[in-house]
Amino acid sequence: MHTPAEPVRLHKFLAMAGAASRRKAEEMIKEGRVTINGTVVRGQGAQITPGKDAVALDGAPVRLTKANKMYYVMLHKPEGYITSTHDPEGRPVVTDLIHGFPQHVRLLPVGRLDFDTSGLLLLTNDGDFAQRLTHPRYQTEKTYVAQLRNPPNDAALRRFKTGIKIDGQVTAPARIKTVGNGRTAHISIREGRNRQIRKMCDAVGCPVLRLKRIAIGPLQLGPLVKGTFRRLTFAEVEMLRRNGEKK
Repeated sequence: MHTPAEPVRLHKFLAMAGAASRRKAEEMIKEGRVTINGTVVRGQGAQITPGKDAVALDGAPVRLTKANKMYYVMLHKPEGYITSTHDPEGRPVVTDLIHGFPQHVRLLPVGRLDFDTSGLLLLTNDGDFAQRLTHPRYQTEKTYVAQLRNPPNDAALRRFKTGIKIDGQVTAPARIKTVGNGRTAHISIREGRNRQIRKMCDAVGCPVLRLKRIAIGPLQLGPLVKGTFRRLTFAEVEMLRRNGEKK
């Protein structure tokens, strides 16, 4: 955390305080929702000094205090849950499965998993950490196990490695390895496009029957039971941070 004598960019400060991710904070600033010492700020280069400057979001003070403790959670998401904190249609959301944290703590999903996809999902109130794992510049690899209707042939496997056109754009090269009878595939991607794995598999004629994410970067889902969660260890959090710094 920054000392009171050290200036910090406004959008980063908002992320450090758990108000939003850096990207969302930038949008809030542009919308004129943030003030410094009572003055609305819209520029992205603004800096503040924590402990000296008064920052407010929608009129409510934003501060760095002990209440801003950061939490990092790994959830084994079941199928049938929306990766969100609220769903207008009333469907179950992943935060329904998280409990035991202080009432003021707002844990947000890091990235997304489709409604019908299970597996490793991270939640945190650390906007800076979430940004590092989801921003395209860091290219965090995500690994899935896909159960396929039929095994991909050699031509299909090559297409994964060179890129597959979906939604009018070619994907970045992906890693794929089939096991057993070929209908089970381990697929690793560094993008996060909507339903990307399913669309790639459809494009090569091997529709996905079941999909599960088993790793984000070096972090493995392991034996965590579906529908349960655990806190990440300090070592795991630092491992994910270092993984992003390598990119």
